[in-house]
Amino acid sequence: MKDINELQIPGDFLYAKDHEWAKPEGDKVRVGLSDYAQDQLGDIVFVELPQVGARHAKGEQFGTVESVKAVSELYMPVGGEILSVNKALEASPEILNREPYASGWMIEIKPSDPAELKGLMNREAYVGHLKGLSQ
Repeated sequence: MKDINELQIPGDFLYAKDHEWAKPEGDKVRVGLSDYAQDQLGDIVFVELPQVGARHAKGEQFGTVESVKAVSELYMPVGGEILSVNKALEASPEILNREPYASGWMIEIKPSDPAELKGLMNREAYVGHLKGLSQ
């Protein structure tokens, strides 16, 4: 497992307490799993993502990630409609381990209330959250 100082935590992303990241891009938000989460899970072997067009509220489960260690639920960092899913993860779920912030994105959503983004953590707050978990 990586030390907090070894984790990739980009400053232009927002983070949820459940370790999903959100990156606003115009009127949509790209969502994925943080480097911390993929590191904790270990080798990811399966990803289940929602159907395009599905709607989920903030905090609702939208999918699952299965690793050699465990199955973990994925939760919506903001509510909205699923605009697209990363189909590459179905064939190659290990992309999440290699590139959690680039080609490892999971879904793109159209937020139902963009103000919900204000409830997410910036890089500094997320690092503080992670430090609290390791104590």
